Amino acid sequence: MPSYHIQGGKQLHGLILVTAGKNSPVALLCSTLLLKGKVVFHHMTHVEEVERILEILQSIGVQTHWQDHETLLVDTSGPLTMDTIDRHACEVTRSSLLLIGALVARERQFTLYKSGGCKLGNRTIRPHMYALDKLGVRVESTEEGYTVSTTDLKGAYVVMYESGDTATENAIMAAVLAPGTTQIKMASANYMVQDLCYFLIAAGAKIEGVGTTTLSIIGVEALHDISEYTPIPDPVDAMAWISLAITTHSELTITNCPLDFLELELEKLHVMGQQCTYSNQRLSDNGHFAIVDITLKSSALQALPDKLYGRPFPGLNIDNVPLFVPLLTQAEGTTLVHDWCYENRAVYYLELKKVGANILLLDPHRVMIEGPTQLKGNDVVAPPALRPAMALLIAMIGAKDTSVLRDVYQIERGYEQLIERLQSVGVDIQRSEV
Repeated sequence: MPSYHIQGGKQLHGLILVTAGKNSPVALLCSTLLLKGKVVFHHMTHVEEVERILEILQSIGVQTHWQDHETLLVDTSGPLTMDTIDRHACEVTRSSLLLIGALVARERQFTLYKSGGCKLGNRTIRPHMYALDKLGVRVESTEEGYTVSTTDLKGAYVVMYESGDTATENAIMAAVLAPGTTQIKMASANYMVQDLCYFLIAAGAKIEGVGTTTLSIIGVEALHDISEYTPIPDPVDAMAWISLAITTHSELTITNCPLDFLELELEKLHVMGQQCTYSNQRLSDNGHFAIVDITLKSSALQALPDKLYGRPFPGLNIDNVPLFVPLLTQAEGTTLVHDWCYENRAVYYLELKKVGANILLLDPHRVMIEGPTQLKGNDVVAPPALRPAMALLIAMIGAKDTSVLRDVYQIERGYEQLIERLQSVGVDIQRSEV
């Protein structure tokens, strides 16, 4: 079980580059199955979640090759062998659910093992099943996995039961090769969904309404190769470094930030008194998103006058809610955080009490955070959820004295070259296998 050893409480300085994280890359990798061809990805991440998806793809016959550290060739033109799918890789990543939509036009019947991921209480797949059912896809849940069968894949009118990111992505992937027209209402318009749409359009898909909650998709007979594509920089990766700068009272520049997916978070911080400047505004490497570098300066913060909560885009990103928790410990006053989306994620915020945070759990979804607080080092096992674990690490970096964070695999599912990036801005952190 790998651990991080941190000597915290230091002023940080310099630049941190935002990477593609995990959410967009895993959807893009799964969607390559629709192409039956080749694609080269630039700036692809090596996070554990991506590695597990690659293991799954390789186990069913997909050819992958890292041309260098950031350039990945994926070839899905060969035959697939679903009976050899990597069970362990499926069971430790929830992203494996995306294979359902990616495969239904290619494999009319197959079985996936039950997916894993963060332990956030009951996480239903009903939104996936209801949407796919309207497109002619039957998903039967068994004790070990999901049996998927398709007899009459066709376009349909789909109202998403929930505006979930992966559920919307599954519906999109199933629809692009389904004969006829599909309209998806109440779709997620989040960054990874938009990125998936732009990627599929580059491969010949006919999708309208990208960036809105209503998507119109005309099914095509086949998609074609894509010579190259670069995923969007991940706004949740960016928010981690923003939180780090504020929690440690440091001046940091966060480069390669996708501005459209951070503006509300930055507005909340502005209301709290946080100073920041934007520079070098430009388009992303794939040409679809506004990118900017953000410099944060040490500022005296006041607690928000209203509760903090997430919602589907264009609301405050649900994955960014936990990343506000450490910085709120440094704001004057009391903040109510309402994490309504998951059954028990707010409970994990209590782990920050072990490093001195003043947090009161009101119920499984709400906490009160009072600050400012002098955080202190401790030896803690990371919670089994990516974003709360990252929030705890940020608090430890801001805490005085030595901290040890144990069992950090969850963090490495989503943050690439974490130790190297933290050390580059002055964090005293080491990784060990014990």
